Amino acid sequence: MASIFELPDDLLATLIESFPCRDAQIRALATLLYPRAAPCRNLIVHGTEATGKSTVTARLLKELSSPRADTDDSLLNYAIVKSAECVTARHLFERTVGSVADALQWEESGTVGRCETLAALTVELTKLLTYDQRHDKDWRFVLVFDGIDRQRDAPPTLLPALARLSELIPNLTTIFILTAPSPSLLHVSSTPQLYFPPYTKPEYVTILSRPPYTPSPLPNTTAQETTDLWTRFAAAVHDALSKPASRTLPGLARSCAALWPRFTAPVSAGTYRAREFTKLLVAARAYFQDESVLEPGITLASKPTTSLTKPSSTTTSNGAKTGENEWSRSTKDLATLLPPTARLLLVAAYLASHNAPRHDQTIFSTWHSGRRRRGGGSLGQHTRVSKKAKHRKIARKLLGPSAFVLERMVAIYAATRSEWVRDGAYEDQVGVDGDVGMAIATLASLRLLVRVGGAGGAGDTMDRGGKWRVGVGWEVIRGVGRSMGVEVEEWLVE
Repeated sequence: MASIFELPDDLLATLIESFPCRDAQIRALATLLYPRAAPCRNLIVHGTEATGKSTVTARLLKELSSPRADTDDSLLNYAIVKSAECVTARHLFERTVGSVADALQWEESGTVGRCETLAALTVELTKLLTYDQRHDKDWRFVLVFDGIDRQRDAPPTLLPALARLSELIPNLTTIFILTAPSPSLLHVSSTPQLYFPPYTKPEYVTILSRPPYTPSPLPNTTAQETTDLWTRFAAAVHDALSKPASRTLPGLARSCAALWPRFTAPVSAGTYRAREFTKLLVAARAYFQDESVLEPGITLASKPTTSLTKPSSTTTSNGAKTGENEWSRSTKDLATLLPPTARLLLVAAYLASHNAPRHDQTIFSTWHSGRRRRGGGSLGQHTRVSKKAKHRKIARKLLGPSAFVLERMVAIYAATRSEWVRDGAYEDQVGVDGDVGMAIATLASLRLLVRVGGAGGAGDTMDRGGKWRVGVGWEVIRGVGRSMGVEVEEWLVE
């Protein structure tokens, strides 16, 4: 039995090749738009940002509107109106009438008058589409409103009125491209909806493994080896940066393009081969953790002007100097922007969150030890611990922070400040910037210290009995400590 549908299969095959992982959406869209298939009156195309809604729709309409082989005319014409380019509702109406007149090559397109209301829009579109006798009975016109849910100054009846146009104009199909439609959006029943879901990880890798995203072959490497390395590299970038930096396909493509030269530097230098993906990933792990590689304008590295000793640099396999990179990362943001008192309090808060209170007297009391304490980590090996603690496999600095009382953090700050300042280069600065209350308020406003308990964490900042929790991790606090010449790990009890 022959099919009643006459979809241009060769055209669809070309589109599916151009837009991988969107074959189901392309076939459904062509079926609902092609005049000799199953054309509909209204269609809602929805999905999140950068899922191919607008691009696939525009490309499909362009191919479907091409002239037929047996005649110079086509079965379909279309016009696309982008709401982002329309300032007001009146601007949208006049842009719609002008786009339809241009698509039909209307002789009087330059004389289209003012269109300020929905009623005037209906009259103008009816005059353009209903009384045009130049096309056969199968001819249809597709009117696309791209991003119509974000139209500024739109009346509440805009979408239902636009959906009623197809009832007055039989050969009209209206497409609404939206982000998240509501169930009663058009006030019209039985409106088909076509969903463009977000890309999954295998789909991301498939798309990035095709032109124009694939890179040129690396030196001393075949094209197939470069393609295989690029495929595994794209998957690694997706796992590392998908949520914070590349939630969309363009974002992931930009991240891969920025990291690819640094990732393949050891291959170009001849240190590693393209097949040694694990070694390349370990050598480039710092680039996957540094936001400045993707967005250089967000954080600017600046070296301190104090007399701290700069660590010696060692050259890695990819040509980068690990000592200089680590020094630059450790002196960014918090290590350079926070005043000395705030930095000392932040380190004290980290120690209060990750050390048990029973160890405070042993670590921070000079009377108990008989000498100035350094090396809390080694001290923990001689401290009596329970049987359960002996079998703990995870380092304390890798566990989540615990809540502490504000009085305990200030006590740790007072006990350690004299030693840390004497060993560092900030002894003359702490005496000037000695407002502990202001430093605590600053850390709380930056969410580096988080108040826990109570109604939403509200209350007096300097309440001695208030409970807090440090809001930074180990990598950040290690950089803050090293900027003052303090190895925080020596003060942690394992």
